[in-house]
Amino acid sequence: MTDKIATKLHSIDAVERGLSSVGYIPSRQICTAVYLAEQLRKPILVEGPAGVGKTELARSLALFLGLPLIRMQCYEGLDEAKALYEWKYGKQLLYTQILKDKIGQLFGETDGLDAALAKLHSFGDIFFSKQFLEPRPLLRALEQPEGAVLLIDEIDKSDQEFEAFLLEILADYQVTIPEIGVVHATVPPVVLLTSNSMRDLGDALKRRCLHLHIGFPEPKLEARIIETRVPGIDARLNRQLVGFVQALRGMELKKLPSVSETIDWARVMVLLHATILEPALVRDTLNVLLKFESDIEAAERQLESTVYKIRREAGVDA
Repeated sequence: MTDKIATKLHSIDAVERGLSSVGYIPSRQICTAVYLAEQLRKPILVEGPAGVGKTELARSLALFLGLPLIRMQCYEGLDEAKALYEWKYGKQLLYTQILKDKIGQLFGETDGLDAALAKLHSFGDIFFSKQFLEPRPLLRALEQPEGAVLLIDEIDKSDQEFEAFLLEILADYQVTIPEIGVVHATVPPVVLLTSNSMRDLGDALKRRCLHLHIGFPEPKLEARIIETRVPGIDARLNRQLVGFVQALRGMELKKLPSVSETIDWARVMVLLHATILEPALVRDTLNVLLKFESDIEAAERQLESTVYKIRREAGVDA
């Protein structure tokens, strides 16, 4: 890590202040993981349900540190060519044509077949040099002169072969390119891998990472997040929104509402000039929180009783 990164991440409290300054309200566990990752120079494997702020943590960390965010979105079939590098075939073809046009002149200057072949071989090496290399996210992250935040997003969607390919980067911040050799990181990037637990990850990858699980936040923390992301929201309405969402998460639903969906719902309520939760308004906007019709139907069966219970707890109907 550079002195710049080490200075900004010099303590757990410094991490908390820094992330809060860019609008990310972290738990103490998150701040501790980021601090330890810097001290131990290890990647962080961030697991948890979708929408709880895993990707946003990487964005906010890059913003706080003043570093570029380089994101690699994982998917089934992702390979080395898309993640690390590929050759600039068009440029190679153009230079091959130029060489072809000059081949007679070049060979005319050599004495004998061996000398001609040696000269031809030297041009072949040029075609597989760095000037013909197109860096992809992993290589770009290693080559950043002041470091970067590398987000390997949804690693659980990639194949096990790709997971194994990552081990060299995660352990030593380097990659091996057969035609060029080993490329070491100019400045080791801050690496975060995210997973929604769609499949079990290998032990080798887990050993190289610090583990961080981000679950659904406690009510007070979620209220702080809403307050930060939806400026000007009424505090009493905020408590009601959070209380209702927390109640939904206690139901047996197909997909529980995430923090990002709570934020969206809060913005909708502000847009509709709501000051308190009304059953009719909640029913009309449930599709912002719940994404399956079966979940909406299940929530509607308890909607009125839940809304009035939350309003009493918030002191609205006291």
